[in-house]
Amino acid sequence: MTSDTITVERTIKAPAADIFALLSDAAKHAEFDGSGTVRGTKQPSRPLSLGTKFGMSMHMGVGYTTSNEVVEFEQDRRIAWRTTGAKGLVGGRIWRYELEPVADGTLVKETWDVSKDKQKFFLKRSKMAPKAKSGMRKTLERLAETLES
Repeated sequence: MTSDTITVERTIKAPAADIFALLSDAAKHAEFDGSGTVRGTKQPSRPLSLGTKFGMSMHMGVGYTTSNEVVEFEQDRRIAWRTTGAKGLVGGRIWRYELEPVADGTLVKETWDVSKDKQKFFLKRSKMAPKAKSGMRKTLERLAETLES
């Protein structure tokens, strides 16, 4: 990985507002996560907004939790959160979704941004980048399956 970001995209045959509603509800992330790592949140189902902090239960070999903060927000167009763990000692990567209405639905772009991650050097050289890309493709596939049916 030479860049600090990986982006995947897919056109989903659904209105941007419907897609954004799922993305902006942390309690639903496990339903469409393609990586298989998201287990859920203790947060009740409610829309996220700029500055919202939420925790997620995760599993990658072992269980762990993350702390997240919404750092970018434009209703029905863009949402991104910064993820950290171990009380902020690790992490800092940003998960970003951008939505653009197109003729046959909505172009959805998911980006994994490690530009400010404390483990950036390691992440760019490890197997995490290709795994993240694969998981992101599966996430967009699952969003499409959910919204297009």
